[in-house]
Formats: sequence, C-alpha cells, structure tokens
Amino acid sequence: MTLPAQIAVSFDFTSGATFSYPFTIGDNKYGVLGTGTLASTTTPEPTVDLTNDVYSIQIDRGRNVMRDQYEAGSATIRVMDPLSYFSPQNTASPYYGFLTPLRKLRVSATYNGVGYFLFSGYTISYNYTYPKGQETGFVDIVCTDAFRLMQQAGVVTIASSPAGQYTGERIAAILNQVSWPASMRALDTGDTLCQADPAQNRTSLDALKNAEFSEQGAFYIRADGTAVFLSRTNVIKKYGDTPIEFNQTTGIPYSNLVFAFDDKLIINSTSITRYGGTIQTATNDASIAKYFPHQNNETNLVCQTDADALNIAKIYTATRAETSIRIDAMTVDLLDTRVPTATVLGLDYFSNLKITNEQPDGSTIVKTLQCQGLSWQITPNVMKCTVTTLEPIVEGYIIGSSISGIIGTNIMAY
Repeated sequence: MTLPAQIAVSFDFTSGATFSYPFTIGDNKYGVLGTGTLASTTTPEPTVDLTNDVYSIQIDRGRNVMRDQYEAGSATIRVMDPLSYFSPQNTASPYYGFLTPLRKLRVSATYNGVGYFLFSGYTISYNYTYPKGQETGFVDIVCTDAFRLMQQAGVVTIASSPAGQYTGERIAAILNQVSWPASMRALDTGDTLCQADPAQNRTSLDALKNAEFSEQGAFYIRADGTAVFLSRTNVIKKYGDTPIEFNQTTGIPYSNLVFAFDDKLIINSTSITRYGGTIQTATNDASIAKYFPHQNNETNLVCQTDADALNIAKIYTATRAETSIRIDAMTVDLLDTRVPTATVLGLDYFSNLKITNEQPDGSTIVKTLQCQGLSWQITPNVMKCTVTTLEPIVEGYIIGSSISGIIGTNIMAY
C-alpha cells in the first residue's frame, strides 16, 4: 500500500547539535556558502539517506499530562541491515568509525511538494537483532530530542543573567551557556522579569524549565529540532485561533478516542516561592469544597518579586480549579482518504482541535482542545498519528472569542 506522504529518514554522522552539512571547500554538495557548517576535518562525515532500508518508525513527542510539563521526544527507527553496515566492528562498512552515540537523525514527510519534519534528534543507542531463521538482521536506532542534551549539561553560573531580564532573555542566556546554536532557536521575549541568576548547581534543562514556569509560558523542542519559547501572552492567544474540526461526519475522522473524567488534573491551591522570597499561596475555595484540597508547590523560582510569585499562584490555580469530562487522545489514520494529509502533518503543539463525538445514548460531546502531543506509527502499510489533547495550559480572556471571551466566566490573565 502506498503511503499518502513520502517519508524520508536521514542520518547525519557529524558532531554538534546543528542539523546541517559540514562546509568543505570545492565540494559541490558541502561547499555551498550559507548551507554548510564548518567541519573539523577536510573529509566530511557522511550524511546518509536511510529511507529505503527503514522498516518502521515510532515517534513520541509531547507534554506529560500528569507531570504538567514537556518531556524529551523520542523516536525508534528500525533499519534492515543485511550487510551489517551498522555493526561498529565491520571495517568494510561505509559507516565504520562514525557509529557513535549522539549522531543526528531526522524523519520528514513530503506531501504535494511541501516538506514537514516529524522528528529531529540524536541517537542514544543502536540495538541489534538477528532473528532466528532469518538471514537479514536489523537495528533499532533509538533517538531522543535536544532535551536530553540539555539535561546532561550542568550549569552553575549563567553568564549575562542580571536582575530585570525578561524570561525569554534568560532562556537565551542559558542556551548561550551550553552553546546551543542561535540558528535553532525561536524565542519570545516573555512577559515576566527575572531576578539575577542564583548561581546554583543544576542542569541547564532545570534552569530552562524554571524560567518557563516563572513565565507560565511554554518551552519545548519543535519537530525540526528548534528550541521554542512562547510567552504567557502568546500561549493564551493560541487558544483564539480557528480550530480544526474532527468528527465522524463533516470533519476529519478519528478513532480510539480516550475519555477520562477524574480529579487527576485538578489544582485548587498553589504555593509559589521565588529565590529569597516568601511563600505566596492562592486557593479556590469553591473547588476545595467540591473536590477536597489538591495542592501544588513550586519553590526557588527566578521571578523577580513576590507579587510575580503570587500572580503565578493565582493563574495556575484558576486554570486548573475545575474539571469536566476530558478527551485525552485520539488516533488519526492517514490512509483514510477522508483525512487531509497536509492538515495532520502540519499539527503542532497548541494547534486548536474541535472534537465532536456522538455517544451511544444519542448525546453529543463537543470539546475545543489543544494538541499537546504527537505520536507517529509508520510502516510500509501504516501511517497513524495519535494526538494528545489538553485544555489550555494557561487560561486568559480573549476578546471576541466565543470560548475564552465570556465575561464572568473566563479568567483575566496578568
């Protein structure tokens, strides 16, 4: 069966974080100014198209709903290896000497001449299998995105991180500290001011997540490998975008809808403490009376004032104090001709999704949610995407919105 989009898997054996080609003078491919990057040797490491040898692709990216934070995306690419090219002991392999951890791998899809990245990451292991009774072995190339690199990079003092710096500027300073490429950033300035960096021993990812939470924004790795930071204002605005409609009649069809109706995501009391500050607490008494206390505590945030800490506590509680029946996930089969391939390939975090489902009793559930996770399952005969959905992670009043612009119902952000 032919897949609706052309899938490609490229393997870049160069070192460094940037997804590009090493610059080599006089080479038609690697010697293009503005395209290649400076290499450490005159012999460029290979960049290999693995597409014809790929048997299956599994990609998982998104927000951990229970932990309420973005986590490292991962991918497992199964490659048929009849000539043992991926054996590090095979001196006849064209990859000999280059098979090391943390090389770069990308998965993309092309539809109607437009390319979409599904994953960009770094290898963490090569798992070899030689099934009994089969002459051809295969290797599972296991990859993770840049969050792993940032988790491995420890920091103490962040250069150029004075008091009065916006959260986006602080995130840029942290990325500078770990030499994250400027070409792989898309950072908002942010709305919240930071205090001077506390100069404590932590991972760079912990420092980045501290600034993210202090902003009540979003920091994540995009499918093309870019580090993205959205300010609180822009996270709120995203919910005002026109949603994509999913239903079983006029909209995009789906399957395996995952429902939940529980108290797992309720927070009705939040305590926030900044570095050097006093604890600031915001509660929702009506929610506590209805659901019993559900507490969240965050300490040592880099926000500048106690007033900022109190605002964080207020908006975090207000966003999570109530619950209703949830749709946590749905699966979209791109082999279904009713599914618009480009629309699904173009989904990203914060894409708005209006999901309509008719219940067996004749009632209808309609939810406008946001995409917060994408899991791809791809084989020669399968192309499915499971979409994790979630209510807005930060609520705010949006003028003119039929969902978030209701006076007396929707909360005002700070």
